[in-house]
Amino acid sequence: MILRRAQYELASRAVGPFLAALDDWQRRHRKRPPRESPFAPPLESLRALKDLMTVHYFSGRYADGAVPVAWVTSGFPVELLRPLGFHTVYPENHAAMCGVQRLVPALSDAVEAAGYSRDLCSYVRSDLGSLETGRSPAGRLPRPDLLACCTNICQTVLYWYRDLAHRFGVPLVLVDTPFVYGEATAHQLQYVADQLEEAVAVAERVANRRLDRGELSEAARLARDGSRLWGECLDTARSRPAPWTGVDGFFHLGPIVAMRGTEACNAYYRLLLDELKDRVARGIGGLKGEERHRLLWDNLPVWYATREITTLLASGGFNFVCTTYTNAWAEASRLIDPADPIRSAARCYTQVLLNQDLPSKLRLLERMARDFAVDGAVLHSDRSCKPYSVGQVDLKDRLASDLGVKALLLEADHNDPRAWASEVSTNRLTAFMESFA
Repeated sequence: MILRRAQYELASRAVGPFLAALDDWQRRHRKRPPRESPFAPPLESLRALKDLMTVHYFSGRYADGAVPVAWVTSGFPVELLRPLGFHTVYPENHAAMCGVQRLVPALSDAVEAAGYSRDLCSYVRSDLGSLETGRSPAGRLPRPDLLACCTNICQTVLYWYRDLAHRFGVPLVLVDTPFVYGEATAHQLQYVADQLEEAVAVAERVANRRLDRGELSEAARLARDGSRLWGECLDTARSRPAPWTGVDGFFHLGPIVAMRGTEACNAYYRLLLDELKDRVARGIGGLKGEERHRLLWDNLPVWYATREITTLLASGGFNFVCTTYTNAWAEASRLIDPADPIRSAARCYTQVLLNQDLPSKLRLLERMARDFAVDGAVLHSDRSCKPYSVGQVDLKDRLASDLGVKALLLEADHNDPRAWASEVSTNRLTAFMESFA
């Protein structure tokens, strides 16, 4: 235990930062032929982002046996685990990394051969496939001591985490959130708050320590401030031209997902915000050329084809200036209250976008369309994420009729390229661009 803890601390404080610095040096000195691109030069903050995430995942290789480890869904209130010293792993974030590196077909083949259906969410198939094959862009993920699941994003996570609990033989904490129509009721919030208290009790037993309520309030404050900083970064895209693109937002989202509730996360977003504000002041946009049309993206990104989609659009002066996916982690800042971390977490995590009715989602889309002055929208009809995709035909029609926003429904899968028809999608996107002429 002592040796493992020393390895973990060494990986976090010395070896991880050294490897990140070495990789950064190699990238700077690697000679590559210039590539024609419709995008402006990348943000300088990207280097700090890569360093931060490299250290996080590298240190995670040595976390099990050194500190308690929890695997958590993206919608779980991780602030409850921070004061107990957990190293947290987000299987969804890891699956997205698999998608970007195009590992998903092989990982999916492995679990489908074991009897899992191809109709399962591709995030699930990616992570289970990683366990089956031992292949991971992170090298390895630490073995969990606790699984923490919240149903506010979908019901699939419950069955996914039950499978993980069976594989690892560790406790599973489930927070069930009632679906919200309009505003959550007092009864619903109390139901969730009671579950959070029960989750704390289980986490305490796993970590073998008591939760300090003062430290919990501090973790909630850091999570609130991090969400607020992330929202301020997103809001810089209200400027014309927007200082970055929707693609940038998808990738700079990493810390608020994987490291929410830590000072390292917040320090990174202060750095990013300063750079974005500087770009706004100097009139530097995310596109190399003129930003002719401003777009909204709905749903998860198509991780393996994000560059393909946005490069095509950017070549015609189209820029994604806002996305409902990245915005979801900014909405939390107005609901988290460090003075009452349990009850405010119940409200915050019950009222996430995917746990609300269609009128609520329409109001969000219309607000974002107005705030960011968009004239077009692409709604990703995601084969894997049914809760996010339901009702998009109606939302598309309402955006057009109520706001005059031209909208395209684009069919894909967020992580599995076997559900992507590149030529068909290119033709549809091209026709969409031509409709603005």
